[in-house]
Amino acid sequence: MIKFDVITIFPGIFDSYLKESLISRAQKKKLIKINIHNLRDFSDDKRGTVDDRPFGGGLGMVLKVEPIFKAVRRLTSYRLKSKVILFTPRGQQFNQRLAYKLSKEKNIIFICGRYEGVDQRVAEKIADMELSIGDYDLMGGELPAMVAIEAISRLIPGVLGKEALLKERITKSGGFIEYAQYTRPEIFKTPQGKNWKVPTVLTQGDHKKIEAWKKEHGKVIE
Repeated sequence: MIKFDVITIFPGIFDSYLKESLISRAQKKKLIKINIHNLRDFSDDKRGTVDDRPFGGGLGMVLKVEPIFKAVRRLTSYRLKSKVILFTPRGQQFNQRLAYKLSKEKNIIFICGRYEGVDQRVAEKIADMELSIGDYDLMGGELPAMVAIEAISRLIPGVLGKEALLKERITKSGGFIEYAQYTRPEIFKTPQGKNWKVPTVLTQGDHKKIEAWKKEHGKVIE
């Protein structure tokens, strides 16, 4: 089992995501465990203050280092070892190989930024790595956390249902093979009278030719 701990100021964002589809099923099968932690629970005051104005001026607010430090310290106090990840547009870009590498971890802590960002001391002193899911800005780290959880979880044997699928599709380097897929009907007739056909090779039962077709039309996501 791999355990995900997510630190956020908007825990409700994850409610529907955790209760649907394969992520929900994987939790019920105890293949993964996901805990969402409200950063405000680690604030020093009754108002749950977790942000403040940035030094040097500027618009917006910055998440403070103190509550994040306390949250991570609490979580790591009862974990043998945890990989601590901060989501930021300045971080290393998340990809399939990194998802594969992280799928071998036992405990992962995600820190979700908000507002104008997170005190840089979190990146320098607390997080093991900074991650970005693309060259664009979002309003916070919650969506990146969901993306990472899904990309990592689907590489855990049993989460997708058939373990043989992973053996067939994961490359030695940790990439994932994707190729075009078709299903019934074999011929789809459009209202304009056109016939959209499935490639003949896929319907003739010659497995060697089918495998060759898949290699030709496949792409390794890395």
